[in-house]
Amino acid sequence: MSGPTQALARSAPRARAGNWRARLYRWDTKASPYAFVAPFFVLFGAFSLVPLLYTAWYSLHHVQLSSLDRQSWAGLDNYRNLLSSDFFWNALANTFSIGLISTVPQLLAALWLAHLLNYRLRRPTVWRVVMLTPYATSVAAATLVFTLLYSWDGGMVNWLLHFVGVDPVNWRESDWGSRFAVSSIVIWRWTGYNALIYLAAMQAIPADLYESAAIDGANRWQQFRHVTVPQLRPTILFTVVVSTIGATQLFGEPLLFGGVSGSKGGSEHQYQTLGLYMYDQGWIIGNLGKASAIAWSMFLILLVVAGISLLFTRRPRKSP
Repeated sequence: MSGPTQALARSAPRARAGNWRARLYRWDTKASPYAFVAPFFVLFGAFSLVPLLYTAWYSLHHVQLSSLDRQSWAGLDNYRNLLSSDFFWNALANTFSIGLISTVPQLLAALWLAHLLNYRLRRPTVWRVVMLTPYATSVAAATLVFTLLYSWDGGMVNWLLHFVGVDPVNWRESDWGSRFAVSSIVIWRWTGYNALIYLAAMQAIPADLYESAAIDGANRWQQFRHVTVPQLRPTILFTVVVSTIGATQLFGEPLLFGGVSGSKGGSEHQYQTLGLYMYDQGWIIGNLGKASAIAWSMFLILLVVAGISLLFTRRPRKSP
């Protein structure tokens, strides 16, 4: 065999090996991103998508917790029963009222605190940790403390009311008093969290805008109103949507605040939210079909809220 023929014979395996490595490299480049994100989709499908679809299936059947293997087709009967149930509309009204009482003051206070923290303060890290402390506190611990504060006999809130000449309030049994008490727990836990979100968004606003406003003679309040708030519009919409979702799913605070009658939302269902109503129907009464219908009703409400927020986000801003 001549020299050139031997060289070609030796180079052929090398070329095949090089082509194989090139194919492996291309496969690795294309497949690696999917392999990295696959665990998320597997967990999302196992713990979110499958339960969501299974709940939708349950909502169309008569299912009891004590006999899961005995199911009968119900169609839309569970949803019709909800629409004709006074307890459902009461829970929906309580969810809306508690959500409104807790969300509006919470976001306004968070915006004000973020505005204060945005200016140079001593030890800003300490203040940010203080803002996150309520969020890091467990729901059980926070609700226990507020339950003691709102106690009918010996609570600090009633003591302060008596100190200023106001009669004590039975916060658990009062309609609006109980809703205000539950809302105050939510406000205390989430105000600092939203304040840090607003603070991060404020620090991303270009300083040139404030300098231009100051040259035009705008004071701090005018700068906050005409510069800070318009620039925070997407962030404010985000916090409104997230707070609305949290208010719709409110469960732990009213459950623990009510004590023995927590799942009922009080003796007269005066602060029973949709989350408590679903829990009561599914795990106390055992009607999983109706509880699943409540869950999907909550999901549809959240879709409506997300759609409304999307409309506000895409709405063009008015030119000054």
